[in-house]
Amino acid sequence: MKSYRDLIVWQKSMDLAVDVHPVALGFPKAELFGLTSQINRCATSVPSNIAEGHGRRTTGDYIHFLSISRGSLNELETQLTLAMRHGYISEAVHDRLLELTSEVGRLLNGLMDSLERRLSSP
Repeated sequence: MKSYRDLIVWQKSMDLAVDVHPVALGFPKAELFGLTSQINRCATSVPSNIAEGHGRRTTGDYIHFLSISRGSLNELETQLTLAMRHGYISEAVHDRLLELTSEVGRLLNGLMDSLERRLSSP
């Protein structure tokens, strides 16, 4: 793999961040420095940590950054659910975005599993 940009997980997580941004901007202005900002930060963190990990020198470091990315993805799911419960997004929007987070999560898990197998094989 020449670049992190070639990774489907990075591409899908970029798509997710782009899809989440306008949704978060639709929240009430009172949430600008709260939920809106937090959702955008963690959505951006997912592909950013994939890219950063890819640039590290060791496989262990790469896995560590993918783990951070997965944590940010879980944080995003939680915040999207909070946004729905507050009535800032519809259940349909929530479910659509959670489908995307699930897809990214599966891809992240697959990449992490592959890298961990590489670490454990002679």
